[in-house]
Order: sequence, then C-alpha cells, then structure tokens
Amino acid sequence: MTNHKEKFLSKEFFIAYAYLIAGSLLFAVGDVMFVNPYLLAPGGTYGLANVFNSLWPWKISYYAFCMDIPLLIVGTLVLGPRFGVKTIISTFLILGGVFVLESTWGYAPVIHDGLLANVAQGQLAFVPDYMLNTLIAGLIYGLAIGMIFKSGATSGGSDIISMILNKYTKISLGTLVMIVDSTITLTTLFAFGQFRLPIYSILLILIESKIIDLVIEGPKRNKTLFIISEQYEQVRELILHEIKRGGTFFQGVGLYEGKERKMIYTTMSRSEFIKLKAAIYRVDPQAFINVMDSSDTLGKGFTPIEVE
Repeated sequence: MTNHKEKFLSKEFFIAYAYLIAGSLLFAVGDVMFVNPYLLAPGGTYGLANVFNSLWPWKISYYAFCMDIPLLIVGTLVLGPRFGVKTIISTFLILGGVFVLESTWGYAPVIHDGLLANVAQGQLAFVPDYMLNTLIAGLIYGLAIGMIFKSGATSGGSDIISMILNKYTKISLGTLVMIVDSTITLTTLFAFGQFRLPIYSILLILIESKIIDLVIEGPKRNKTLFIISEQYEQVRELILHEIKRGGTFFQGVGLYEGKERKMIYTTMSRSEFIKLKAAIYRVDPQAFINVMDSSDTLGKGFTPIEVE
C-alpha cells in the first residue's frame, strides 16, 4: 500500500494523489450512472443519498453534503483528528464529481437508455439488466474505493458512525460497519417495496470488496505450503531440484497419535504449486498439504524488500 507520509512533490506524492483523484472521480461515475438509476443503495452515505434522491428529488450531492460534512466534524470532535487531509480532499472531490455529473448527465442509466443504447444504429441496444449493471457497478466501486484506500485516504461517511459506536460499545468495528451498511441497504426494500433491490445491493458490496482487495494487495500469485509426508526426503528432493525452491524444515509431534512428524514450510508461485502437488501425489498420495494465499512475499527469489 502507498506510504501515507510521502515527501511533498516526490514521485510517491504524485502517485498517491493520482490514485486519490482518479478513485474519487470514478466513484462519482459509478454512483450517478450505475447505482442511482437502478435504485441501489450499497451502504454508505451515498447509498442513503440515492434513496432520498429517488423519493424526494434533490441532488445526490446535496444529500451527501448534508451527511458527510457533519459526520466529519462530529467524528473529529469525538474520535480526534484521525481524518487526514486526503480524506477531506476525497470527500469534496466525490461531492464535486457527483454534482457535475448529475447536473450534466442527469440520472439516466448507461446500461440502457444511455450511451450504449444507440451504438451501431441500435445493434448494441441494451434492455434493463440488473445483474449486468450490478456487476459493472461493483467493479467501478471496487476500483474507485481501492484507489482511494491505496492513496492513503481513510473511509469517512457512514463509517464514522461505526467508529463512534465502537468507541462506546464492545461491538467490533467490522460488525458495526456491517450493521450500518446493511441497514442502509435495507432502506431500498422499505422505500420501493422491491425485494430484489437489497439483494442486488448486497451483491454489489460483495463484488466491490473483492475488487478493493485486488487493487490494494494485487493478485495473490504465491502459495505458502505446510507439507507433512512420510516420504519427507522425496518431497524435499522435489522442492529443491524439480521446483527449484527452498524451504524450512520443522520437527513436530502429531496431536492424535503423539508421533514425531517432519513438516516442510515453503513458498512458491501458483504454477509451481500445481506442478509440486502432482509430483507429491505420485510419491505420497497420503501427504498432508496446507495451502495459504500470500499477498506479499518478500526476499530472495521473490519481491525485493524495500523500505518506504
């Protein structure tokens, strides 16, 4: 993740603010063109603003401004100055982007009745498609919020409510965020009486969360393995000479039988793991292999360790 304390006008500084600006404006596109036209509310103050906008026509940005700014002020008073300059900049960039789009584009959806409706003389016309729109909206939201997080900005909006409740209750922050966002998502059911709306909103959140992880952590290309095998020496030879990777040997005791076990700890790429798994099956089909994804693998043979 980008260093949050970049030197002013350094390369890292410009990269961080490029992420911040692009992510904030992309969020505005996703909200106005894909989320609002389909009456979705995937949590957050903008989810609630979309519901209000559909029920009582007033600009989304106006509703969001009336919620975000007071929340930032109350959050700062209650929680202290944890909301940095980037979070404030992102808040106003999104507000500005949403205001410009809804003032110029309006609230017409892109999936149908929009840009794609008359492409190639109607050959690419779209009908209302909640699933397609939800997939695209989740992708856009995930990319946008992932870039905002990668820039070093923190999440504001309705998350501040969760942070304040967390301070005065014993409920975990993750649980409170889920409760607050789920409540906002369910407002679509009560406001519009359609069961599909909260379902699509929740699906959007799930897609968004996966994309955020991908943007921040990158694709999890490496696998970390813990291998226990009676054919320890043969597995060792496979790793060293066929896969050409190193590893660490541990001596342990099995809980059930109390027998001594030899365990190998090693990390390799996904393709190398597939090759090793097939090779281990040939020499010891009864081997135990615990596999974990590794988002960061630093050191010799992998990504060099860099101090930011």
